[in-house]
Amino acid sequence: MHARPRTSNAWIQTMDRGTAAGARQVFKETLILLMAVKILIECKASNPCSGKCNNFPGGVFCSCPEGFEGDGMVNGTGCRRIINQGDQRRLIIPLSVSMSLLLIIIAGCWIYWGVQKRKLIKLKEKFFQQNGGLMLQQKLSNGSIETAKIYTAEELKEATNNYHESRVLGQGGYGTVYKGILPDNKVVAIKKSKVCDQSQIEQFINEVLVLSQINHRNVVKLLGCCLETEVPLLVYEFITNGTLADHLHDKLSASSLPWEMRLKVAAETAGALAYLHSATSMPIIHRDVKTSNILLDNSYTTKVSDFGASRLVPLDQTQLTTLVQGTLGYLDPEYFHSSQLTEKSDVYSFGVVLAELLTGKQALAFDRPEKERNLAIYFISSMKEDRLVEILDDGIMNEGSIQKMNQTAEVAKRCFKG
Repeated sequence: MHARPRTSNAWIQTMDRGTAAGARQVFKETLILLMAVKILIECKASNPCSGKCNNFPGGVFCSCPEGFEGDGMVNGTGCRRIINQGDQRRLIIPLSVSMSLLLIIIAGCWIYWGVQKRKLIKLKEKFFQQNGGLMLQQKLSNGSIETAKIYTAEELKEATNNYHESRVLGQGGYGTVYKGILPDNKVVAIKKSKVCDQSQIEQFINEVLVLSQINHRNVVKLLGCCLETEVPLLVYEFITNGTLADHLHDKLSASSLPWEMRLKVAAETAGALAYLHSATSMPIIHRDVKTSNILLDNSYTTKVSDFGASRLVPLDQTQLTTLVQGTLGYLDPEYFHSSQLTEKSDVYSFGVVLAELLTGKQALAFDRPEKERNLAIYFISSMKEDRLVEILDDGIMNEGSIQKMNQTAEVAKRCFKG
């Protein structure tokens, strides 16, 4: 027999060993692959990372991309860009420039505001001295006079809502009257005149002092003034029910003023003028008596107002020579031609007011026939021709006694004659 060749057995053994090793290698690689798949499934199923999800045997870990730092976890610090010095410089430079510009603008605004404020203060001080403020303060400090109050420009500006047009009560030849509400909620009337005669400042201050001391139920109370503006402002008590002119000439209001009420207004106005002419420390001539300067309060009590044209008459004088001031239709012809101001000027104007109360017509109206335009002239001629009843207001004809109306008309006629 021939022996089996040894090389054959060796080859078989070698093949067996190779097959076993290969199987183990395949098993090992398969196991690793299964573990990787398991981890990948875990990253996809419940990804805890905000950055990159990485696997390692037994779990996962998070990492951040290049140029970022942090733990890379959703519930951790996450990933944030790493700012290098170059980036910091690029951010710091524009930020510094912006902050510098902002500080410069703020400083500039503050300096400008400060300069403007100082200018305004100096201007107020200039007007205050120019308008006799120091003189008024000196007279008030004597202690004998405590009735006139000096208001600041800011107080009255706030009181009138910066002189808003909605606060305008009336406008006339001498200026505008505003409704003001002071900090204590007191309502006042603030008169802003158009012009101020600087040569008459001392007289103006004296008038403020005298008028502020007037305490008559039928004269509007002057509460004080403001001298910090180019033209002084006067502050009066506020009267709520409008002017006599409104009630006489406004068709919607005329019926609310019956004859007895008109007679009461006439008597109270006469009493107020008599008080101004004779009962004050220095006689006061109003110079602008008219229905629009006679106010009525809620109880229809008369209040003579607007002393912007008024003048004090020294006790040793009976008349003054002045520039003619007043309202056409109410002006005393003698005063108009001579410029000699006396108490008779107010009396004549009061006669025109009486004629308005009787007729309901305006003192001067160019829409009436020529002979009727000036009420005073038309009224006198009607009385001479015994036609008074024809021109009386229809609204009072059935209310009052004709006899009383005739008596009132006679008083008006005497006022016109002086």
